[in-house]
Amino acid sequence: MMRLSSSTSAAVAEAAMRAARGAGVLLALVACGLAAPARADRQMDPELRAVVQAAIAEPRCEAADEPFGEEVFRKLQEPRLARIVADPKLRLEILGSVYCHARSVVRRYREQRQIELKLTPELVLAVIDVESRFDRYAVSAAGAVGLMQVMPFWPRSLGVENRLFGSVEFNVRLGCEILAYYMLRERNDYRRALSRYNGSTGRREYPDLVLGRLSSRWRA
Repeated sequence: MMRLSSSTSAAVAEAAMRAARGAGVLLALVACGLAAPARADRQMDPELRAVVQAAIAEPRCEAADEPFGEEVFRKLQEPRLARIVADPKLRLEILGSVYCHARSVVRRYREQRQIELKLTPELVLAVIDVESRFDRYAVSAAGAVGLMQVMPFWPRSLGVENRLFGSVEFNVRLGCEILAYYMLRERNDYRRALSRYNGSTGRREYPDLVLGRLSSRWRA
């Protein structure tokens, strides 16, 4: 068996200690959620400024032109959401906002741009499920807030009241507009649009998770 000199032994021991410390730091980061990719932590595309500004300026969403569709959506999804959200009033508020804003943005793109976005209320539910587990007060390590984990710098930069934290309607409105922008940019490619929304372009983990939830929990 080969013997190491005292100086070599000391160097090896020091290297091992450094490696152990590094591993400990990495494990601590993973445990704190800091080493994993943050969810909805980007959303900083300069072109989004006009999109978000227009969304903020819009009046509260009304889906009166599709009452039957909203009723069917609500009756199908409300029992599913009841497993997660105990408050029946909050469940109806979430479902109403999701349906109205998802349908509204699709209708607007169709009428103004002649583009048919494949943004569905069911997809939005899957995004919320993954992003916040339907907690309207959720805050990520990156500072994204609310149901759809929207970054709060947009309201601040536009000089308007930040109602993303705790507000179902306002958070879903901005979240749908941001997701629709990425759907447009990626030509309805779900995976690429979702990875942009999440800030993990080129990675499959987040899109796979959202689409898995869509298929297993929220598909119509």
